[in-house]
Amino acid sequence: MSREIALFVNPAAGRGRAARAAAPVAAGLRAAGLVVREIRVPTAADALERLRSEVRGGVGSVVAVGGDGTVSLALQAVAGTGVPLGVVPIGSGNDFARTVGLPVGDAAAAVPVIAAGHTRDLDLGRVGNRWFGTVIASGFDSRVNERANAMTWPRGRMRYNRAVVAELPALGPIPYEIELDGKPLEVEAMLVAVGNGSSYGGGMKICPDADMTDGKFQITVVGACGRLELLRVLPRAYSGRHVDHPAVTTYEASVVSLSAPKVTAWADGERIAALPVTATTEPGALRLLCPAPAGDVPRPRINVITSEDAAR
Repeated sequence: MSREIALFVNPAAGRGRAARAAAPVAAGLRAAGLVVREIRVPTAADALERLRSEVRGGVGSVVAVGGDGTVSLALQAVAGTGVPLGVVPIGSGNDFARTVGLPVGDAAAAVPVIAAGHTRDLDLGRVGNRWFGTVIASGFDSRVNERANAMTWPRGRMRYNRAVVAELPALGPIPYEIELDGKPLEVEAMLVAVGNGSSYGGGMKICPDADMTDGKFQITVVGACGRLELLRVLPRAYSGRHVDHPAVTTYEASVVSLSAPKVTAWADGERIAALPVTATTEPGALRLLCPAPAGDVPRPRINVITSEDAAR
């Protein structure tokens, strides 16, 4: 397999932190004896087209420099191909990196992980042709996600918390029709979260027992409750203790269908589609560059595409 890597940089991620991190990351990789070329293109559509082209062309690995949105875009190119993905998590939420145990907010710490070239295979979720790594949000949480994405301040968890407060006046139970591996379930709920990974919203462990290697989603249903009760439940999700609340029920399934009026599904911080949607677990669909075990591990050769190349 080719040891070349395309380094994809999202200049807007983390309010410019990804762009500032790109140069020292590239320098660190070069200092490790690797060849570095960058992908920097003006739009997400252009970036995805270029990444897919690199994957088809036999690139050894793709490295995403940014947050969950950057990772989400890279997943669309590498999922199911066997081409490894590396992540330099310099975004606002970084839930994907946090879930898989990568160093968050520390570009320098990501360099040796990428250079070592150690990989492991992880599950991904899929809705139609769209792949996701962490959690589908639907209901109150997806509305919060949409509001948080429109905010420029503050960063991380505090931005999500402010969005929660802003959405409370419109809070109300939603009638859901759910299928879990074909078994129907009707509930009145504030939200339904489908977790391939455990967290969203900058560390909120809404699906705390989700395992990215077991071929199943954890589904968390927060049943109908009042505003004050929901405000008691949600903060406990940062530690995963919300699952002990009587309003919360969890399930497991490999295929999940959700239907509810006027609800949009979000995943990895990105808008997926208006409900109804069906999510399927795809075991081992992602090969991730991750911290290497003890001992010597061969280093990959990194090929980064320059912005000038991307313009051609």
